[in-house]
Amino acid sequence: MVATYFPGRGTLFEETYLKGKAEGEAKGVLRVLEVRGLPVSDDIRERITSCTDLDRLADWLDRSGTVERMEDLFVGNPEISEGGPGNA
Repeated sequence: MVATYFPGRGTLFEETYLKGKAEGEAKGVLRVLEVRGLPVSDDIRERITSCTDLDRLADWLDRSGTVERMEDLFVGNPEISEGGPGNA
């Protein structure tokens, strides 16, 4: 397979690598929650597995080891704050 580079965009290889990395991080978050016995609803599972932001996934992975409730995993994320995006 030949990957083409377009200025301002990652290569096909880079995009595929990053997608795989995000999937791995999401699996890690879910595994930690599972081992800790926290219930993961289908909505929460979808939210975690569909995320492609590696920084956000890393934050969730860090939090997954200490949260008491699933809601606490997402605390501080602008997309769910009461004031709307950017009001975390």
